[in-house]
Amino acid sequence: MTGSALNAVWPSGRHQGAEAGPDLSGGLFRYILVTSWQHQLPLVLLTVAVFLLEVVPLELQRRVINDVVKNRSYSAVVLLCSAYVGAVLLQGATKLAVNIYRSWVGERARRDLRRQLGGGAPLPSEAIAPSAEAQGTAVAMVVAEVEPIGGFIGESISEPLLQAGVLATVIAYIVHLDLWMGAVALALFVPQLVFVPLMQHAMNRRTGARIWLLRRIGAGLIAGGPRDEARIDRVFQLDMRIFQLKFTMNFLMNLCSHLQIVAALLIGAWWVLQDQLEIGGVVAFISGLGRLNDPWGDLINYFRELSVTRVRFQLLAEAATGLGRAA
Repeated sequence: MTGSALNAVWPSGRHQGAEAGPDLSGGLFRYILVTSWQHQLPLVLLTVAVFLLEVVPLELQRRVINDVVKNRSYSAVVLLCSAYVGAVLLQGATKLAVNIYRSWVGERARRDLRRQLGGGAPLPSEAIAPSAEAQGTAVAMVVAEVEPIGGFIGESISEPLLQAGVLATVIAYIVHLDLWMGAVALALFVPQLVFVPLMQHAMNRRTGARIWLLRRIGAGLIAGGPRDEARIDRVFQLDMRIFQLKFTMNFLMNLCSHLQIVAALLIGAWWVLQDQLEIGGVVAFISGLGRLNDPWGDLINYFRELSVTRVRFQLLAEAATGLGRAA
């Protein structure tokens, strides 16, 4: 939105409630580092602890199965299960702390952005009547646009670190269990590195176009103009194409995941029969493969959200520039 439209809603001398804050023109991540680096560092440390603890339950599963099959020591199984519960509680408590801390950082960012955009300013006097389009767009920006941006700021660094860390930790453990079985299973993961970025890029482009069209439609409705049927139809087409790409990508990712498990069962069963691998290793291997899907999917969602948030942040930066000139 242009500075002039914002000035109409918060004219000079009427937005003293807005607090000066860091310059938004430097980009999304520069703003994140300037405003929250002292909180991002503890989040990084907690996140590292979470993904390092990810392999502990996998190893305990392997040991439980092997003790039952080989030693038949139930007391050892009880001890290992107790350790399993302890590890899960420790990891869960650490992840709970990360999530609460992220939420606090995100809410703090929302509050600061609202203040910087004049969210605490008094309403304009009746003598100054802003256009419906300017007023509606400004209110929508302060109320709605800040919400997803603040949430993203809270997880901007810890989320990709967590998901990438879980992937790296579990993959390293799988390779540790058996190099060749891990190589075969991970080879079936390679196709996702090809089709996922391509399909995600196509969705990002359509999502950006959808946001732009919805803004134009909303501005036209607020201004009292007629419905823009062509743009409404175009949004429908973009939505359907996004759904097609999204669900096709999910189908292909799910297929690759099941093929990995099939490969692990075929190779693992053969090597167990040849006494080259313990049955507990096969169980832990399959469990590890299952844990690759969620962080991979979350990592994809993060980069999709990053693309959309950059567009939103750019609009907020333009809004803040307009307010600064009006002050």
